[in-house]
Amino acid sequence: MASNVETLIRGAVTKGIVKLADFNRKRLPRPTDAHPFLIGIHKPMTEEFTLEQLRVDGEIPLALTGRYLRNGPNPAAAPDPASYHWFTGTGMVHGIRIEGGRAAWYRNRWVRGAEACEMLGEQVPPGPCHPTNDAPNTNVVGLGGRTFAIVEAGGKPVELGYELDTIAHNPFDGTLAGAYTAHPHHDPVNDEMHAITYRGDEPNKVWHVVLDKNAHVVREEAIAVSDGPSIHDCAITENHVLVFDLPVTFSMKMLLAGYRFPYAWNDAHQARVGLLPRRGRGDSIVWVPVEPCYVFHPANAYETADGNVIVDVVAHETMFAQSKRGPDSEKSRMERWTIDPTAGTTTRAIIHDHAQEFPRYDERLTTKPYRYAYSVAIPDGVSSEWALADTRLFKHDLDKGTTAIHDFGPGRHPGEFVFVPRSENGAEDDGWLIGLVVDMNDETTALVILNADDFTGSPQAVVHLPHRIPPGFHGNWIAD
Repeated sequence: MASNVETLIRGAVTKGIVKLADFNRKRLPRPTDAHPFLIGIHKPMTEEFTLEQLRVDGEIPLALTGRYLRNGPNPAAAPDPASYHWFTGTGMVHGIRIEGGRAAWYRNRWVRGAEACEMLGEQVPPGPCHPTNDAPNTNVVGLGGRTFAIVEAGGKPVELGYELDTIAHNPFDGTLAGAYTAHPHHDPVNDEMHAITYRGDEPNKVWHVVLDKNAHVVREEAIAVSDGPSIHDCAITENHVLVFDLPVTFSMKMLLAGYRFPYAWNDAHQARVGLLPRRGRGDSIVWVPVEPCYVFHPANAYETADGNVIVDVVAHETMFAQSKRGPDSEKSRMERWTIDPTAGTTTRAIIHDHAQEFPRYDERLTTKPYRYAYSVAIPDGVSSEWALADTRLFKHDLDKGTTAIHDFGPGRHPGEFVFVPRSENGAEDDGWLIGLVVDMNDETTALVILNADDFTGSPQAVVHLPHRIPPGFHGNWIAD
C-alpha cells in the first residue's frame, strides 16, 4: 500500500498531467470530416422521455416480468469532435418495463455525473465520483437486488432506481476500494460475481474483484502487469479467472496530447492469457502466450478433463491502431481458444470468419460446456471505424460447427441480444433472445423478442418506440 507521501506525490503529478492535457486538448487538429460516432445512427439523443402503453406486434410472453435495460454513450453537452471518443460519452440508460404481456413503459435517463447535472441544472448525486469517468456508459446490471450502471478504467458504480433515476455514486456500499469493470461474470454455482479491473493511473497492476450475493466486495486481489493494459472483460471457469492481457495499453503520449481515451495498439506488449486460481494470490497466476490480437468480449469458458481451458472469444486482428475516435479494427472473427497451461500454448481455431461482436450465451451454463453462442454481425472490412451497419444476428452451434442467421432486413440494425431462459431448469436453447433494433429507414427503434429455438423465424413480439436509440454497448434482462 502506498505511503501518505507517495499518495501526495502521485496526486500532485496527476493534477499536473490533467492540466497539461486540458491545455493541449484545445490545440488538437480540427477534423476535416464529420465525427462518425456523432452523426447518423450514432447521433446522440437530446432529451429524456417517458412513454407509456407502447405498441406491440405479436405476443409478449406472460412469463416475462421485469425490465430490459441498455446502456451506452450519449453526450449531454455538445462534445468537441477533435477530442471526443465514442467510449467516453456520458452514459444514458434506456429501459422498457414488461409485465402481464404488456410493455408498460419506456424511459431513458442520463447517468447523473457532472456533465449531465450541469446541463440539467441538478446537483450531482452523493457518493465518490471519478474526476473524468463519473457517468458509467458501458453496462447496466442487476446486483444484489439493485441496479448499477458500470464502466471500466477507474469509474465507480452508480446505483439507479427502478425507473432509472440516479440514486448515488455507490462503490458497493463502501466495500470497493479500487476500480471496477463493465463486465462482471456470475458463477451460478457459488452465487458470486467475478471481474478483472484496471485503472489508468496504476499501469503495473490489475485486480481480481469478487462480489458476494449482496453486491459487497469480498476479494480485491492485485495482479502484476506492465504497460497499463486495457482489459475490457474476463471469463471464469470452475477453478480459474481468465485475464486477457493483450496489446492495447495506456499511452501517456496520447493523454498529454489531449485525447480523452489514451489507449492504443502496442506492438511491443506481449499478448498472453492469465489463468488465476479463483482464490489464489496474484503471484500464483499462470501466463500463457497467444498470438497478438485484441479481445473485448469472450463468450463462455470451461475446463476439460485433461486440464486445458476452452474459451470462445471475438478476436480482432488489431484495435485502436489508427483511429482516435472509436474502435477501428477491420477484421474480427469468432474463435475457440484452447489454453494448455502445462505446454504453455494457446491454440486458436476459427468458429466463424465474419466480423462480429457482443457474444452472449445461456449464462446458466457459465463455467460449463455449452452449445450455443449468439453474436451481432458488423460490416466486414468496410471501414476502419465501426459503422455498425449490418442487419444480422448470428447463432453459432458449437457442436455442429454451423451458424444460423437472423436478418432483420434493409436498414434495420441489431445491437447486443441477451438470452433469457423460459424456465430455471429448461434446456439450453429453450428461451428468448431480447435486444434493440434500430430502423434507419424511419429512425425508430424496436425491442425485439426472438424465440431462441426458432432463431430464423418471425419474432415472438416487437415493441415499437417512435425514436432512434443510438447504438450503445451492453444490455440485460433484469427480472423482477
